[in-house]
Amino acid sequence: MERRIFVKNIAAASAFGVIAPNIGAATLVNPVNKPDAGIKPRAITMWDFSWLERRWPGAGYEDWDLALDELLERGYNAVRIDAFPQLVSENPEKTWTLNEVWNVQDWGSSDVIQVQVQPLLNQFIAKCRDRDIKVGLSTWFRRDVDMTLMKIDSAAKMANIWVKTLKTIGDANLLDAILYVDLCNEWPGDIWCPFFTNDPPEQTFGYWQTDKSMKFMKESVELVRVAYPELPLCYSFTGGQPALYGEKDLSFFNLIEHHCWIAQLNDSEYSKAVGYNYERFSPVGYKNLVKNSERVYLEKKEYWHQLLRDEIKLIASAARKANQPLITTECWGIVDFKDWPGLNWDIVKEMCEVGVKAAAETGQWIAIATSNFAGPQFVGMWRDKEYHQKLTGLIKSSAIHPDLIGKNICKRLK
Repeated sequence: MERRIFVKNIAAASAFGVIAPNIGAATLVNPVNKPDAGIKPRAITMWDFSWLERRWPGAGYEDWDLALDELLERGYNAVRIDAFPQLVSENPEKTWTLNEVWNVQDWGSSDVIQVQVQPLLNQFIAKCRDRDIKVGLSTWFRRDVDMTLMKIDSAAKMANIWVKTLKTIGDANLLDAILYVDLCNEWPGDIWCPFFTNDPPEQTFGYWQTDKSMKFMKESVELVRVAYPELPLCYSFTGGQPALYGEKDLSFFNLIEHHCWIAQLNDSEYSKAVGYNYERFSPVGYKNLVKNSERVYLEKKEYWHQLLRDEIKLIASAARKANQPLITTECWGIVDFKDWPGLNWDIVKEMCEVGVKAAAETGQWIAIATSNFAGPQFVGMWRDKEYHQKLTGLIKSSAIHPDLIGKNICKRLK
């Protein structure tokens, strides 16, 4: 979940020379004669820090068994969650007081809340494993009252907090349930990793390609890999220039996790037309969504759809050039949405269906989300079981490009 506006023009994408005209389902060779022909993409959802924070009555995650059974019923078989590594490494069983990220969104808590991470993290992972739900570990580096995350002042310390956290999971014999580890959500966005100052400093969301950022990521990933060579590792990204996946050396990653929404494409054209500016503590953004979002969408519906299809082709082509599989857990239409007077989930569902189909056709994605709203707190989206089943069925029946099948992360899809 990302709160910035980007200056990127999809119309210039072809200038990078990475939109291959032959990307699409028709060009994929289904490796039916290969031993791993049965490997299929996972249908993944993002439960971020909500899985632990939203446990008050009616918040959606107070009964994990119910929530996970409902997830399975809708066809999902993977989930990405916050492992709170800075807190686990400091004191895994301490009760931590967390400040809210926002009070207008339905991810996590909208007020100060207390959490204990372990052994609850292991309990949740175990329930996922019992249901063959693979777990992607990530972190939004939630801010406790003592700002423990600010102790991460080097790549070595970043690696250390993850090694300690993974040890608590490994000690419970649960590492086989982990699909991949994303060391930081939407690196180097200043909301999620304020301990890192990029060079130049104003380059936050989308600017992973700077020398300073690349050095930090590479060093931390390689240090975690020494301790856990079997685990696929990455940092997740949003916005920026996805064409650079084919130009910069990300060979130290095992996958690329890229987040993509219509709302942010072409210099955030849709969000600007709506008047939405990622307000975190004011309802004005939602008032503008009510006033403008449906009108802006319907006036140029096919234009928005093609903008998204072109971006997905660009991302897939660049990842193909880098020989990296893709996972997307935050996507495809509007970044922020919720059950709110005057808002219509139908346009969000329509946008997201376009994205799912386009991503699945490329063969480059090994796990695909239907949106970043596939969780029980988003009632208007969650209750439409048939919609979820249709899209998760499409995801799980799509092909993975043969060049990716032999990669370690693909073996973890089984």
